[in-house]
Amino acid sequence: MIPVIAFGEALVDMLSSRLGETAGDVPETFTPYAGGAPANVAVACARLGVPSRFLGMLGEDHFGDFLASELAAHGVDVSAVLRTRQARTALAFVSRDATGERTFDFYRPPAADLLYRLEHLPAGVFAEPAIVHFCTNSLTEPEIADTTLAMAEMARRAGCLISVDANLRHNLWESGAANIGLVTRLLDAADLLKLSADELDYLRADHPRNAWLAERLAAGVKAAVITDGPGEVRLHTARLDDRVTPPQVDAVDTTAGGDAFIGGLLSELASRFGKSGIDDDWHRDGAFLTRAVDTACRCGAHAVARPGAYAALPDSNDLAHLRH
Repeated sequence: MIPVIAFGEALVDMLSSRLGETAGDVPETFTPYAGGAPANVAVACARLGVPSRFLGMLGEDHFGDFLASELAAHGVDVSAVLRTRQARTALAFVSRDATGERTFDFYRPPAADLLYRLEHLPAGVFAEPAIVHFCTNSLTEPEIADTTLAMAEMARRAGCLISVDANLRHNLWESGAANIGLVTRLLDAADLLKLSADELDYLRADHPRNAWLAERLAAGVKAAVITDGPGEVRLHTARLDDRVTPPQVDAVDTTAGGDAFIGGLLSELASRFGKSGIDDDWHRDGAFLTRAVDTACRCGAHAVARPGAYAALPDSNDLAHLRH
């Protein structure tokens, strides 16, 4: 088994007490939950027994203390997590509708995670085979975007497997919409790409879906996974175009659903690779990939049936009780 290294933002999700009610019906309170997409993925992998490390920066504040403690409590290696007084830890106020779908109000920028630079990387961090995971929320300002793209290239050259989750949050971008060209640069650095059907439609613009996916494969992506809420998941490689149906559950909070999904998928990949490193045939093994996506679907289904992010992520025992 090889480790998973996740880079990017850890933040506090302030989860609303309201679920689908109108503003005047119930007094609204917010409960803090540890979150942030890459941090969620690190926790998801750790809870499934995979060695997991988080790279990022937190503020020297109460919320930074909370996140560092929660990451460590869930088994994530936080030895490379840095702290700063130059900015505070990011917050996201999360409202939910009656089906658990979220809307986010981010207090970022400024935020500590945006201050991470290449010089903050630990020496030899990519010296051993690893899966290195990124999200596009680390592209929203020029300096952190440069850092992210350079880190992905560095990890790829070192022989790591690069995973990217589009995870678009348009309101984090100054223009109010994700920069398609910049996002696509990071997507094309991936070996494994995960995005939702809505994100695919936004990024492809007027390109046909299959043509856009073919362009990603031509750029070097080995496998692309397209989720669609509770609907079928599409698994796409140069040789395979498969569908996997997730378990049907009553969604309470979809905040961590996608991160639980990609965490489950990366855990299956990490478990496939041994001391000899990353084999060249993983993306040609259709049976393995389909099983891995099935596991990922069960992880996502477990997470959306519970509130919060880290707290909702499954371990192996949880998955054993969730079957189609």
